[in-house]
Amino acid sequence: MELQIKVAQAVHVLNHDLQSCNRVAANQWLIQFQQTDAAWEVATSILTSDQLRAHCHSLFSDFEVEFFAAQILKRKIHNEGHYLQSGAKDALLNALLLAARRFSSGPPQLLTQICLALSALVLRAVEHRKPIEQLFYSLQNLRSQDNGNIAVLEMLTVLPEEIVEDQSTDSGVNSARRPQYAQELLSHTSMVLQFLQQQTEIRFEDINHLHERNRKILRCLLSWVRAGCFSEIPPGSLPSHPLLNFVFSSLQVSSSFDLAIEVLVELVSRHEELPQVLLYRVQFLKDALLLPALSSGDEKVVSGLACLMSETGQAAPSLIVEASTEALVLADALLSCVAFPSEDWDIADLTLQFWCCLASYILCLDAHDVERKVKSERMFFPVFSALLDALLLRIQVDDSTYEGDGVSLELPDGLVNFRMSVSELLVEICQLLGSAAYMQKVFLGGWVSGNTAIPWKEVEAKMFAFNVVAEVVLQDGQNCNLSVILHLVTILSSGASDQPKGFMCIVYRSLADVIGSYSKWISTLQTDARPLLLFLAAGISRPSCSSACASALRKICEDASAIVFEPANLEILIWIGEGLEKQHLPMEDEEEVVSAVAPVLGTLPNNELKHNLLTRLLSSSYDAIGNLINGDKEHIARENPASYIQILNSAARGLNRMGTMISHLGTPSSKGPVADDPLIPLLGIFWPMVEKLFKTKHMENSDLSAAACRAVSQAIQSSGQHFTTLLPTVLDCLSTNFLSFQSHECYIRTASIVVEEFGHREEYGPLFISTFERFTHAASIVALSSSYICDQEPDLVEAYAGFTSMFVRRTSKKVLAASGSLLEASLQKAAICCTAMHRGAALAAMSYMSCFLEASLASLLEYMTNISEGAFSGVAVQVISNSGEGLVSNVVYALLGTSAMSRQVHKSATIMQQLAAICCLSERTSWTGLLCWQSLHGWLRSAVHALPVEYLRQGETDILVPSWLKALAAAASDYLESKTCNGGKIDFSHMQGKGGRGLEALDTGVCR
Repeated sequence: MELQIKVAQAVHVLNHDLQSCNRVAANQWLIQFQQTDAAWEVATSILTSDQLRAHCHSLFSDFEVEFFAAQILKRKIHNEGHYLQSGAKDALLNALLLAARRFSSGPPQLLTQICLALSALVLRAVEHRKPIEQLFYSLQNLRSQDNGNIAVLEMLTVLPEEIVEDQSTDSGVNSARRPQYAQELLSHTSMVLQFLQQQTEIRFEDINHLHERNRKILRCLLSWVRAGCFSEIPPGSLPSHPLLNFVFSSLQVSSSFDLAIEVLVELVSRHEELPQVLLYRVQFLKDALLLPALSSGDEKVVSGLACLMSETGQAAPSLIVEASTEALVLADALLSCVAFPSEDWDIADLTLQFWCCLASYILCLDAHDVERKVKSERMFFPVFSALLDALLLRIQVDDSTYEGDGVSLELPDGLVNFRMSVSELLVEICQLLGSAAYMQKVFLGGWVSGNTAIPWKEVEAKMFAFNVVAEVVLQDGQNCNLSVILHLVTILSSGASDQPKGFMCIVYRSLADVIGSYSKWISTLQTDARPLLLFLAAGISRPSCSSACASALRKICEDASAIVFEPANLEILIWIGEGLEKQHLPMEDEEEVVSAVAPVLGTLPNNELKHNLLTRLLSSSYDAIGNLINGDKEHIARENPASYIQILNSAARGLNRMGTMISHLGTPSSKGPVADDPLIPLLGIFWPMVEKLFKTKHMENSDLSAAACRAVSQAIQSSGQHFTTLLPTVLDCLSTNFLSFQSHECYIRTASIVVEEFGHREEYGPLFISTFERFTHAASIVALSSSYICDQEPDLVEAYAGFTSMFVRRTSKKVLAASGSLLEASLQKAAICCTAMHRGAALAAMSYMSCFLEASLASLLEYMTNISEGAFSGVAVQVISNSGEGLVSNVVYALLGTSAMSRQVHKSATIMQQLAAICCLSERTSWTGLLCWQSLHGWLRSAVHALPVEYLRQGETDILVPSWLKALAAAASDYLESKTCNGGKIDFSHMQGKGGRGLEALDTGVCR
């Protein structure tokens, strides 16, 4: 009794004490108490005995102690129930049944907890062949006792949920037994349904008790429906089953409406005969429930019926498409749900799947059944036409958004999500109605004529609806009068609208989206691009619509380049570009604008005009960078850090604009003289400026370094041979800056671009080797000595692995032969990095390893066929001989480690196949003393024996090495055969031969 009292006191303190320290102490004590063996007995006695309540009545308020005791038993049964002896389980089962009867009239939550504990205990009664059978026998006895039916009803509600629905979270129950338990449960379907039917026939004088009892019946029925109970009754008997009538009658009672809807929705999704039954009752549901709810604004009823009718139609689209009277009534009812003016968009959203399902079904009707397809399209044309009207109303913004006072507003999240969901349906409606009819609907309205005030809410919604179907409309090739769009452009450009400024930004954005989507058509209609360009320029300056307007500007410049070439329009484009520095747009929007203007300027026939306009466009970028590198900015950094950061950001944005401009000017016509190439004077300004910037301490800023490296990369990729004379200086700047700022891997990535573009030029070989050496000996690269460190610097690992891979791929064999020590160091570094948990870092390291082995194999094959002198082959053999043990050890560790995924398994298998092939080839050369098959055998054996004991099963160490060697021999043979067959003309992909597939299967099998 003393312990029970202490528990009751702790629960009281936990729930009612005003001092937080007391509550924390009580909670800690209760947590510790739950883990003791005494908790079983104490919790059971609290639930089954009145002695403690009588002794400490003041502590037992609102059944808190009993509820806590039930939770204790439920948790302990889940965690420790399988350890209980058979006798203890039986005693606990009887105690819980007693508690269920005792508290059947108590708080519902307490009874639910007791029943959950009972269910958990039954599912762990493995010593009983049929534990469910035993429980049902006990429930029969419980029914005969006072208030026993209430406890039985709750138990029958909880049990199916625990058996069928709680499979993923309950690890204490053998998953193999669950199907057996489910089948055992369903064998009692007849008795349960009869019990539920009997409960529906009991009458109460108190109407509230009646409604509460009916809710409990519906909850129980829902659990059994989800368990599949009606699959156990005779086929065809469900439509006339008395419980189905009970569910339908429950729809007319407010307190049970939601549960009745849940039951019917579940039945519709599981039983194919039910949609037909419900279809015949839709007229009643519409007249008796839906229409009154629509009139009174009862969202609960409208939402529930919308869900039920939508699920009914989705379950049997073949019935709906026949366009019977009942089907059309269903469609009309759902149309009224879509048009229902609720505060949010949830009700309309509930119907979308039905409409999509129906539209897809009609569109996909078999081509040979033309008559049925034509009939369906004809019958449902007015339905989908009305649906489009309803959707055009529902996708409008709400009043609060329309009347917002902010300078710029965003659409409500609910509307954004609804528009995303409705987009697919609008496309299908356009396909069903035809693009001409769809556009007529969209542009229908007095506002088109210009004689009435423009309803901007309606306009914005229709612009969205017009934009999402652009692909369908353009494919149909229908002539479309877009004068309405241009009329709106003129109005918005003039700023004549007196509508709320915030909302007009949304209109701007929607109209810009349309302009971008239909740019090809607009370019054929518009002879004067000035209003359009001014409209887009104004939109670019507004944060909420800058992205849409920048994208539309790029598409207009691409599709209407002829009219954009006019001097006045060119002036507008330059004006837009010049304003970028002050507008502080997101980088991607600035890039869109520059990408719009650059190609136009690059194709101007007048070279003098081209150079002048380019200079004007980039002058703000020159000024921003010059402002940083000229003058004492270190003083500003100390005195005014905010101003200094602003100067840095301005320079970084200028570099991004210059890089984008150069990338679009990088394809000069080969017909014109070199002097006409706009890149030459641009590079003459660009590189000296960037070189000077590279030599400043400002490059410590990561954003500035990234911007500079990106611009240099774009210049290298675009300018081609114009950049060759600058390569020594460029690589020296990149390697020097990396040594100074080793957290900025962008310098290594840019050096990779240089090697990619010019690695084939053998005269630059010493330069590339020198750069490789400086990177490899950098402190940050040397520090990559464990997988843990690699996981801390994944970007650095990826950048260095990318550089080394590019070095091996692009430079000549002579350059590679001169880089033996660097290749060895980088290969050993990659072997360490391939064990990283970070996927990108590990895969990048493995890619380099595979790249090096592939190059080594190719060189060995050429040497053996007297195609090359073999200088690199000897270096490769030496490198692999020195690094092989670490390489194999780390690849095996990565393969068997916890981080291995399918791509890593494939990469690992490929590396092992390549290595095996190299060892086989080396045995046929004078280098066999350095590298042979026995070398691989030794490395593999050492790697397996060095693995942690938990990585392998018992006895697996002895069988794994022979199995792998056998698979490797077959995989190597496949690879070499594919390389040498028909002079090497047949070259199968890695791991595709029988041996290669066998090796990968073996690796996959041992991967944990």
